[in-house]
Amino acid sequence: MKDYNMKKINITELVLRDGHQCHIATRLRTDDMLPICPQLDKMGFWSIEAWGGATFDACVRYLKEDPWERLRKLRKALPNSRIQMLLRGQNLLGYRHYSDDVVDLFVKKSADNGVDVFRVFDAMNDIRNIEASIKSVKKYNKYAEGTISYTTSPVHNIEYFLDLAKKIEALGCDSIAIKDMAGLLTPGTTRELVAALVSSINIPIHIHSHSTAGLASLNLIAAVESGATMIDTCNSSFSEGASHPTTESIIVALEGMGYKTDIDVSKMDEVSQYLKEVRKKYWQFESEFTGLDPRVLVNQVPGGMISNLSSQLKEQGALDRMDEVLQEIPKVREDLGFPPLVTPTSQIVGSQAALNVMTGERYKSVTSEVKNYFLGQYGAAPGLINEEIMSSAIGTQKPITCRPADMLKPELANLRVKSEEYVKTDEDLLTYAMFPEIATLFLQERNAGTLEPEELLIKSNNTANDDHYAPVEFNITLHGETYHIKVTGSGNAGEAERPFYVSVDGISEEVLIETLDEVLINAPGNSSGDKNGKIKADKNKQIRPKPSHEGCITTAMPGTIVDIKVNIGDKVNAGDGVVVIEAMKMENEIQSSKAGVVIAIHVKKGDSVSPNETLIEIQTT
Repeated sequence: MKDYNMKKINITELVLRDGHQCHIATRLRTDDMLPICPQLDKMGFWSIEAWGGATFDACVRYLKEDPWERLRKLRKALPNSRIQMLLRGQNLLGYRHYSDDVVDLFVKKSADNGVDVFRVFDAMNDIRNIEASIKSVKKYNKYAEGTISYTTSPVHNIEYFLDLAKKIEALGCDSIAIKDMAGLLTPGTTRELVAALVSSINIPIHIHSHSTAGLASLNLIAAVESGATMIDTCNSSFSEGASHPTTESIIVALEGMGYKTDIDVSKMDEVSQYLKEVRKKYWQFESEFTGLDPRVLVNQVPGGMISNLSSQLKEQGALDRMDEVLQEIPKVREDLGFPPLVTPTSQIVGSQAALNVMTGERYKSVTSEVKNYFLGQYGAAPGLINEEIMSSAIGTQKPITCRPADMLKPELANLRVKSEEYVKTDEDLLTYAMFPEIATLFLQERNAGTLEPEELLIKSNNTANDDHYAPVEFNITLHGETYHIKVTGSGNAGEAERPFYVSVDGISEEVLIETLDEVLINAPGNSSGDKNGKIKADKNKQIRPKPSHEGCITTAMPGTIVDIKVNIGDKVNAGDGVVVIEAMKMENEIQSSKAGVVIAIHVKKGDSVSPNETLIEIQTT
C-alpha cells in the first residue's frame, strides 16, 4: 500500500445541515446558527455544508424562514469558508424532476447567493439525471462534486459503482463523493471500493458515511488509508447515531496516524458547547430512532430520513407503528427494483411503506410518486420491478425510457405567470417551483408580514417531587359500555381545535378537542387559577360527515388537500382519481372505488383532513 503519511486530509463539517437534519428533523433555525459561524469560519475546514438537502423544505414548511435569506446570512457570516450544498440533480431540492431551464436558474441563484461547492447526486444513480446540474455548476465556475449513492442489493457491487464513477468523472466533476446515507459501508468494503476508485479515476475521493450502524468512524479511517483525501464529519453537538462521526475525535485519530488536517481541535470546544446548549431548545424534535441502530443494515433507512419519518409518523398519530414501517420498507424497496434510499426515493419508499401499514393492506392505496416511479419519471430502476404491483398501479400506461427531463417542456415562463401575484424575485420563483402549495402560503404570509414559525415548546423543569402525570392509556365507561383508550399522539398545543390521535378498542381514531377555557395545574390534585389569554376557537371549521355508504371517499392517513379533480355532477369510473392529498411530504391521489356521480364535495384546497371523515360523496351506479 502507498504511504499516505503526512498527506493532507480535507474535512467537510456537516453540523449546519446534515447534523441537525439527522437528529432534530432539520429544525435548527438560522438565528441559532449565526452566533457560532465566526468560530466555525476560523477552523480551517475544507468546506462547511450549510444548505440544501431538507433544509429548504424545512425553512418554508416549518420554520417560516426564507431559505435564500438564510443562505445570504450564512455567506456573510462565513466569509472565509466554502459553503457546500446538497443538490438532488434534476430534483433540485424538491420531490420531482424539473425542466432544464429551472435547473440552470436554480444553480445560478444558489451560486449568486453564496454556494461554492455543489454535491450533486441522483437517488437512482441514473447519470442522465445529474448531467444538467453538473453542466450548470461548471458554467457558473463553481466546484462540482458528483456523487455515488451507495447502497447494497443483489444488483449493486464494486463493478457497478466503478462504472458509475467513470461516467461521473467524464462529466467534468472536480471530485467524487461516496454518499453512504444509511451507514451501510463496512471497513472491508470501503477499502475495496476506495482502492478501486483511486486506481481507476484521476479526481479526489470524498467519503460521507452515517454512523447509524456504528461503523462510520472505521469506514473513514479505512477510506483514508486506501487513498481518499476528503471526508465528512460532524461536530460533537450533533454527531454519531443517525448522524456522522465526531469531528473532534476523527481529527485526533488522523493526526495520531500521521495525517494532517490543519484544524486545531482545541478551538472546537466553544462551537460544541454552544450548539449542545442550543440543541436543548429543540427537544420536542428529538427521536428515539436517531441513535445507534444496526437494523439499518437490513432496512437501509438513511440518517436524514429516520428523524423525519419518526416526526411525520408522530404527526400522523402513528409513532407506535414505526417498527412495522421499518419492516415494510425493505419489501417496498425490493418491489421497486432496489433503488438507493435517499431523497426523493427514501420518501417515495418510506411513504408507501407507511401507507401499506396504516391501511392494513399492501398497495391498497398507491402514492402518486410511486406511480410516477413506475412510469420511469425518476429514471431507470437499478433492478427488476415487481410487474404485478406496477401493472396494478399504472394499468396499461407505458413507462418512458428516455432521460426523464427530456419529457419536460421549459417551465420558467409558466411558473412566472402562475406566481406573479406574490413572487418578487427569481429566488421567490424558485421557492414556488419547489413547493407550489406551501410556498404560495409562505410567500403570501411573508409579504403580509404574518409569518409565524412552529412553536418551540417549553420543557418542564419539574423535579421528581413535583412530578404529576396525565393518563395516556385508560378505560372509560359510557352508557354502560366500556372502551379501552390509548392516546398515540396529538397536534400542536395552542391550536384552537387540537387533534388527538387515539386507539379505541384497537381502532385508530382522531378526536378534536376545542379549548374554551384553561386552568393552571400547580400540583397533583390542585387545579386553580384561570389562565389569561383564552384560546379563540374557530367556529367556522367545517365538520365533515363520517362515511356512511360505499360511495364515501376517505383518506387512509391525515394530510392536506392539494387538488380536487372532480366537480359536483361529474361522472366517475372505479379507479378514477378524485382528490389529491399531501401526507408525509408525498402526494397521494385518492381514487374512487366505485362508479357513479359526484353528489357532494366536503373539502377545498388547503384543508387538513383525517381518516374516518368523508371527503367526497359518490352516488354509485
